[in-house]
Amino acid sequence: MPDMIRLVAPWMALLACGIVFATEPDSPAEPVVPVPPPTVPEEVVDPEVPPSGGSSEQAPRSADEVVEANETEAVPADPQGVPTDAADAAPPEEPSDASAAPQAHPRDDGTRVAVLGYHDFSETLPETEMRLRTSKFRKQMETIRLLGLTVVSMEDFSSWKRGEKDIPKKSVVLTFDDGWKSVYTDAVPVLREFGYPYTIYLYRNYVDGGGKAMTSEMIRELVRDGVAIGSHSTSHPYPATVRKQQAQGPEVYDAFLRKEMADSKAFLESRFGVTVATYAYPGGFSTPEMPLLGRELGYHHFFTVLPGKVTRATPDDALPRYVILGTHDSIFENATTFRDSDEDAPPMPAGAIAGMIQTLPHAVSPEPGALVNDRRPEIRVDVSKVPDLDPATLVMHVSGFGEVPATFDRASGTFAWKVNRRLRHPTCQVSVSWRNASGVAAAPLRWAFRIDRDAAYLAD
Repeated sequence: MPDMIRLVAPWMALLACGIVFATEPDSPAEPVVPVPPPTVPEEVVDPEVPPSGGSSEQAPRSADEVVEANETEAVPADPQGVPTDAADAAPPEEPSDASAAPQAHPRDDGTRVAVLGYHDFSETLPETEMRLRTSKFRKQMETIRLLGLTVVSMEDFSSWKRGEKDIPKKSVVLTFDDGWKSVYTDAVPVLREFGYPYTIYLYRNYVDGGGKAMTSEMIRELVRDGVAIGSHSTSHPYPATVRKQQAQGPEVYDAFLRKEMADSKAFLESRFGVTVATYAYPGGFSTPEMPLLGRELGYHHFFTVLPGKVTRATPDDALPRYVILGTHDSIFENATTFRDSDEDAPPMPAGAIAGMIQTLPHAVSPEPGALVNDRRPEIRVDVSKVPDLDPATLVMHVSGFGEVPATFDRASGTFAWKVNRRLRHPTCQVSVSWRNASGVAAAPLRWAFRIDRDAAYLAD
């Protein structure tokens, strides 16, 4: 039951922040596509994002407004974290125009790709569903490297999907939606540090939008660095807006989609001198007409916000993507866990990856994600700054040992335990809990570190 709660909790958060799952009411056979809140829509609600001088630029709306606008019904998640209706839904009918039909993909080669989607960053503002702490983002990027995963470019991803080249069996694609300025100020320095390729999905009305939006010059600099550009529409329309246009008939809806998909593509290609061949559905919401028109316009890949690994056989019309939330580390853990690998390496224990990317309020040793070459390390936490602490209630749990006899040193304010037998697993998870003098329990500290078993091997 705890494992089920851990898997379902992020999906409840998606619902709370307006990421819901919807089907077109007239198209029950279409795959269910989750709809997150467009992060920069029609009204200015954040005082830090000024109106754009009468232009059509948009700013984030609240989650409550998004939920009200979508008015859709949640789809339960299965134990793998994928909405069950999405996994079981029948595929769309084949289009009558053979020239518009998607091309068949090469046979599955066993490679799995996790596409990660990010939005906003800050080291000082509180984390939200769509805003990630910058230091946590850096730890995530480091964890990708430590796990031996390969970050591939969108160009290599596309070539692999077409069967033109091979990529590592466990690969990652990094994407960033909307065009937040914090991608340029916070995320890009980290990406440059690790040398990771990535793609930014821009929508026309937010480019040079002022406030928290990236400028054209920032984007040009990234293009010069080799960053790929994808389209995220012209205005980032809500599902209700899309349905309203669709209800007015095929001609009106076609004109609407051409404005959203064709105009944005032409704008991005003209302004930044790039070829735009991929599209991220705004909010992950799609209708059958979108990929049909998209292929006519020159798009090859269409990304949703449904979680799951991409294979060569995955339809290009609805490629899964993990939206990384600032408030639920388990989504990043699911994205970077490749359960179908045939390698001999033991799988990561549940919670280990999330524990490696934690930013804790109190100093601990070994630090989250640290690689230690001592198989009998001392594990300690500095609780000297915990207000009104009752030291008698301090408890430490260590994976493989359960509760351990850690001791509290009043002089230094540290709670520590020396591991008394050699650690045998690649990761070690730690939990420390306590209560204050009034008996109120604090949120436990949880983290994980790694053991370099080759460097520290000691024969029995």
